[in-house]
Amino acid sequence: MTASAAGGVPLSVDFSSPEDYFIFIFQIVFATTTVLVAGTVVISISATGALRVQNRFIFMLNTSVCDTLTGLSVFYLGLFDVQEGYPSRNGTYNVLSSLLGVNILTFLFAQFDRYFAVCRPFIYSRFISRQFVISVNIFCWFYNCAHLLARNLLPVSKSIQLYVLSVVLLQIIVLTKVVMTVKLYVVARYQLEREPPGPDRDSKRESLKIVIFVVISFLVLWSPSFVNIIIRLVVGGGLSFRNEATNLFAILARFNAVCTPSVYLWGSAALRAAAARTVWGRVCPRCRRR
Repeated sequence: MTASAAGGVPLSVDFSSPEDYFIFIFQIVFATTTVLVAGTVVISISATGALRVQNRFIFMLNTSVCDTLTGLSVFYLGLFDVQEGYPSRNGTYNVLSSLLGVNILTFLFAQFDRYFAVCRPFIYSRFISRQFVISVNIFCWFYNCAHLLARNLLPVSKSIQLYVLSVVLLQIIVLTKVVMTVKLYVVARYQLEREPPGPDRDSKRESLKIVIFVVISFLVLWSPSFVNIIIRLVVGGGLSFRNEATNLFAILARFNAVCTPSVYLWGSAALRAAAARTVWGRVCPRCRRR
């Protein structure tokens, strides 16, 4: 028998083996770490006006809000016997598991943003305003919510068809992300070498480095789950797991939620300084002085 929580939903493991204890502890540590790291980025950008006015940090803020919510979702998806998808068991109507969809779109738009900022600076400064970038980020949430609502309101057969269609569209998005990553690296590297040294070039180089590392890590961590979904839909094979807590592919995909904000902090000196002032400095005064 699987251990049960007070609310009646069984726990994800029954603690009958050492592996069960490892899985349960891992999910707690993973969820806590994700919330702390992604939450640090959210607070740092939100509390620093110099960062909020830059388009690239708006994209970072959007994905970090999503990552924080993903970390919080692990406290349910990872600790309880939950199976999202078709069929569902103790599920959340795919609400929690679909948070990664917001990041997929945001990363794609962030790549286009950096491409125009570096390679088409005149067009970028004239047409890509802060309000436009905010609208794009809001659209990522709106599209994800609309798609989720449609899947939950339609009959199961139609919902599955919509799910298959979304997987096909996801293939197109992933292919676009790969092409854009290569193009950004090749074209932007050449373009930046032509610009004179200065803060503007350093900022562009920093933002490109972050975007490329984030997209590569996203593709590496999410691809196993993506391939497994394709195999299950096309040939009916693939791997299946007892629940979300033991789904290795889902865990890898959710690991983006801690990897992405970590890359932000690693790649941006301005963000680290803001974090030291607004978050780490309040916990450890010595961090503020460094």
